[in-house]
Amino acid sequence: MSIMGTRVARVEDPRLLTAGGTYTDDLREPELAGAAHVTFVRSPMAHARITEIDVSAALESPGVVAVLTGADLDDPPAPTPEAPTPEPLLATDTVRYAGEPVAMVITDGRGQGEDAAELVSVDYDPLPPVVDFDTALAGETLLFPAAESNVIAAGGAEEADAAAFDGCDVVVEQSFVNQRVAPVPLETRAAASVWADGKLTVWLSTQNAQMSRDAIAGAAGLDASAVRVITPDVGGGFGAKIGVDRDCIAVAWAAKKTGRALRWVETRSENMVGMTHGRGQRHIVRLGGDRDGRIKAYRLDLVQDAGAYPRMAPLLATFTSMMASGVYDIPHVETRFQVALTNTTPISAYRGAGRPEATAAIERAVDLFAAEIGMDPAEVRRRNFIPPDKFPHTTPGGAEYDSGEYAAALDKVLDAVGYDELRAEQARRRESGDPVQLGIGLSAYVEITGVLAEVGETGRVVVNHDGTVTVFTGSSPHGQGHATAWAMLVQDELGVPMDKVTVLHGDTDAIPVAVGTFGSRSLQLGGTAVYQAAKDVKEKARELAADELEADKADLEFDADGGVWRVRGVPDVGLDWARIAELAGPDGLAADAHFAPGKTTFPFGAHVAVVEVDTETGKTRLVRHVTVDDAGPVVNPILAEGQRHGGIAQGAAQALLEEVRYDADGNPVTSTLIDYPIITAAELPSFELVRMETPTSLNPLGVKGIGEAGTIGATPAIQNAVVDAVAHLGVRHIDMPTTPERVWTAINEARAGK
Repeated sequence: MSIMGTRVARVEDPRLLTAGGTYTDDLREPELAGAAHVTFVRSPMAHARITEIDVSAALESPGVVAVLTGADLDDPPAPTPEAPTPEPLLATDTVRYAGEPVAMVITDGRGQGEDAAELVSVDYDPLPPVVDFDTALAGETLLFPAAESNVIAAGGAEEADAAAFDGCDVVVEQSFVNQRVAPVPLETRAAASVWADGKLTVWLSTQNAQMSRDAIAGAAGLDASAVRVITPDVGGGFGAKIGVDRDCIAVAWAAKKTGRALRWVETRSENMVGMTHGRGQRHIVRLGGDRDGRIKAYRLDLVQDAGAYPRMAPLLATFTSMMASGVYDIPHVETRFQVALTNTTPISAYRGAGRPEATAAIERAVDLFAAEIGMDPAEVRRRNFIPPDKFPHTTPGGAEYDSGEYAAALDKVLDAVGYDELRAEQARRRESGDPVQLGIGLSAYVEITGVLAEVGETGRVVVNHDGTVTVFTGSSPHGQGHATAWAMLVQDELGVPMDKVTVLHGDTDAIPVAVGTFGSRSLQLGGTAVYQAAKDVKEKARELAADELEADKADLEFDADGGVWRVRGVPDVGLDWARIAELAGPDGLAADAHFAPGKTTFPFGAHVAVVEVDTETGKTRLVRHVTVDDAGPVVNPILAEGQRHGGIAQGAAQALLEEVRYDADGNPVTSTLIDYPIITAAELPSFELVRMETPTSLNPLGVKGIGEAGTIGATPAIQNAVVDAVAHLGVRHIDMPTTPERVWTAINEARAGK
């Protein structure tokens, strides 16, 4: 019986729940004995020229080994026509956001660093801050004068095609913000580094060691072979730990420069202002259609906040533009995007990375349209879905959807939630004037997974002389359960029990070629590579067994339950994996695989959120959340459900609570967890997950990605539910996060006729 699709407990958990994980700051490797500690001096200003840095007092402080500034950089980047917005490891002449590193204090003890950092004297000449979208676009103050604009990327149609909306009975238009949020991983950023014997070894909390190695090598002026990156346990990434941040590169550079082993872990307050943020878009949506519910035209005009440096912001805007039409078959779709620099923490990937923003925009627009024509929002969606017989389907944005059953997903989730009964209950509350109103919000979504499918992922399977199996994977887990899933793949293919399978990742010396984990690519690319390597091992074993048993390959059969090769009809003679590995040679039996399908997959689903809104206080309570998240066949429901639960929680957090905010001077006002309200179990119901599996033809497992789905579907469903709860009072829209203050204000403004 196949183990695939069964609820196998995570093999990672016993260690994590008893001994605990070993994270970068926990490492006590021999090479790190006596390591000094790094403390960053960070700018308190959002935008200013650095006129002087005096480190003399800090150098006299107890325990100080060195104080490094931008002047110590071997070749600090300068703006050029080809690269007008360079980001230094340490700010040299200008700081561009509060929290930007200006100097590094290296001390024998960690506590000594905090004291010494306060003695580094930096003189700043303030510059006007650029904080909001309008100021950035106006360009009166430029973050990089050489760029001649704060807009560092743009695309799409400049002017709207007004004629596309001429034939529409109804056109709705709305401007809203998909607010900036903080990833807040449980483990903050951390790095440790040693320079010895011409090689730089870096321990790093990252989602992909190999990309980090290449970035560190470039910054340190080394060949990639002279850098080794090792990834221990990682306590959450959510996209913000893709590759390596400048702070961690600086730690590696400083280890090489000083010749001293170094370690660094940031505080939570540092994390809130120094680690990249997510989202940060402003949308203007325009959607037109007929009163029978058919959508004819859609335009999305967006501005992406990049923060102080471009990082990944242009890619995020591109993803949002590509996925603008969502699950709908709309005859005319046009987008325009601009990516603008501001004096704030840089924006990069955060769970979903551009796709949640696209879904939030189209799903709000569909609800606005449904309200305008007086049609149930479920029915409007149903009438506009891309039908199953149109797959594979190329969207106006250029995305090629592989497969989808959008109406079926919606019908499943509506049936599971009891949609008609909820609408009846809502009508009763409205009629009675109950101060606590019921809101029902829908979303239907599709997303891109398997990012960098053209590059693919690597896997290696080795059968050892004792019959155990070692798997080397290019995927890099940070909570997903790779060790469990990959062991299941090996057991299913080779018959080796999971407890005899060891999965290794995140060491560039052991796995030099890999991409890593992001964009929901692990199972479909990394898992498939392991699956193919296991199949190749099996074929090599067949050759070896045939020679040893003096039989034709076609006469051999493999007993997957026992992991034994036999000649058909001769049950008493067989070869187990230990003997096969011995026959293969001193290194055991191994196979390498590289899987690159060349095309991404497009999971989809539908969410229904049910909220109660107290119209007297504006307080919202999420009482139910029911979802269909279809990512193809499920290898292990426990792992898939864990990803869905986590994603839904983060989506709910954005809809209800979370927002990174700055004041007019660019000072962060949400730099601690006192000011930045993360979601907890107290704010969430038990999620109700409905199963649906539509396979893809793009990999032999038929799987798609599930890591970001919950985040993409949950946010607009909950926002729509909050608006729906008070729509009968005249409220048309409420921006996220839908805090009690915003909901109360919207209700009272509607009652006042504003």
